[in-house]
Formats: sequence, structure tokens, C-alpha cells
Amino acid sequence: MTGDWRMDRIGTALRGENPTVLRRLTSGFAVIGDVQFLPGYSVLLVDDPDVQRLSDLPRAKRLSFLSDMDQLGEAVERACRLLDPAFRRVNLEILGNTDPFLHAHVWPRFEWEPADVVGKPVWLYPGERWSEEQFRLGPQHDVLRDAISSELDQLRMVS
Repeated sequence: MTGDWRMDRIGTALRGENPTVLRRLTSGFAVIGDVQFLPGYSVLLVDDPDVQRLSDLPRAKRLSFLSDMDQLGEAVERACRLLDPAFRRVNLEILGNTDPFLHAHVWPRFEWEPADVVGKPVWLYPGERWSEEQFRLGPQHDVLRDAISSELDQLRMVS
């Protein structure tokens, strides 16, 4: 995937031009990650590019963002459990050390991960995992995208 949408992820999502958007949620956008070395990796983007941290949001919107993060985490968990019997769990993170806008990472974790990183944060994976062509988001991830989107739809119907 190429294009300048990566330079303005939230703006392009608001305009319907971000190709990684799975669903619009209450406080932002559920997107599938640019890299998929852990299949199902997704991100919740806040819907206001000027919001840098969770504490920038008023209490109600903050709770809405956390609720959406939970919902995306559960959708990723359900989809990954269906698609890979080696699925273990989901890790949720709000870091904010690189991108200047509020976002939450949803990382599925699997039994097949290398022993030296399976119990550690994904940020300790070798650097090449983040840039290797084989892990770049593409059409090969359409089944995964559809599964997460479907799970988000089901969860939204129940809530």
C-alpha cells in the first residue's frame, strides 16, 4: 500500500480516504495495521488529530475511547481465534511515543511466535519484521480484514 494517506491517517479516515479503516466507532476509527507479522494487528485512531493523549479528552469521550479500544480488542480476539488455532491472547497498548495523536495498539499474540519474543512486548521483535514486504498489509489480508470487521459489527449490535 502506498500513498500519502499515511501522513494524515486521521484526516484521511475522516474523509473516507484511508484504506486501512475497518469501521467507524464512537470515538474514532478501527484500522488494520500497516504490518501484519502478527496477523490481526489493529489500531484505534481517535477522530480528532489534535488530541495527543488520553487525558486531552473530556471524561465522557475518554471513556468512549477506552470502550472502543476494548471493542476492537475483542473483535481482533474473536477473529484471530477463528482463523488461527495457535491464537493465545490480545495485548492492548496506548503508547504515544512516535505518532503525535492518540491511538491504541491491539496486538494478537500466538503460540507460534519465536521463543525469544513470545513473552515480551512486540516492540522487541527484530526491526526487519516491521519493513519486510511479506508482512506488509495487502490483498492477502482481506479474509482477516473481513473477519475483524464482521466481529466489530456483531459486537456493536449487542451493545
